[in-house]
Amino acid sequence: MQPKKTESAPSAEGKTSIQVIERMMKLLDVLAAHADPVQLKQLALETGLHPSTAHRILGAMTQSGFVERSDAGAYRLGIRLLELGSLVKSRISLRETAMPYMLKLHAATGESVNLGVRAGDEIVYVERTSSGRASVRVVHIVGARAPLHTTATGKLFLVEDGLERIRDYARRTGLPASTPASITALPALEKELDRVRRHGVAFDLDEVESGVRCIAAGIRDDSGELIAGLSLSTPSERFNPDWAPLVRETADEISRALGHLPPKAA
Repeated sequence: MQPKKTESAPSAEGKTSIQVIERMMKLLDVLAAHADPVQLKQLALETGLHPSTAHRILGAMTQSGFVERSDAGAYRLGIRLLELGSLVKSRISLRETAMPYMLKLHAATGESVNLGVRAGDEIVYVERTSSGRASVRVVHIVGARAPLHTTATGKLFLVEDGLERIRDYARRTGLPASTPASITALPALEKELDRVRRHGVAFDLDEVESGVRCIAAGIRDDSGELIAGLSLSTPSERFNPDWAPLVRETADEISRALGHLPPKAA
């Protein structure tokens, strides 16, 4: 039996390579924090690197396309990072990214959590975690569709459309009712959407199916576009509007996982 091999300690050369990578990351982080190109002196100051060290590493990153150097001698992030970012984005699945957060919300509330996307004048539910204890049937099953104006997620997309397109939607669809609680008049819809706009969450109060209520918040991609809605659906007797901040927080976590960076507060 041969003696078990033990992992050797990193060589001096290995330690140096790791140190260079750490310095590269520092420089990239500083460049990412600036909208305009940054001079070498400023980069050295913010990273704590000696100017000659920073210059040498920046030169190597410039050759590989990770950094660009302007005519004035300042540095900015390079096109290679955009190419790599596009590859990462193309491999991210909304459903796969959202599911761990949906399960966490489900565990916290014990209620069904839905992921819905827009398809024309309807919302299509593409993923769902079931509560397993609902005393009434919830229509938000995978593949189910419902009109924008009756669903909490749909209201988020209508808010994004703006007033003129909302009115076009109302004329085009006639705002049909799904239940007696559905909004069927444009003034009432505009008032409801104004509330959604102000609070950042939307509600469906027995509007798609009698006895079922829902809270939704928007999910955005790295460009800031609204691409989906995360909703919590529950029988009306268990509905708790205090869940709204938790739904919004979970939707924001999914957005960040997709690369969305919310605007910084002034």
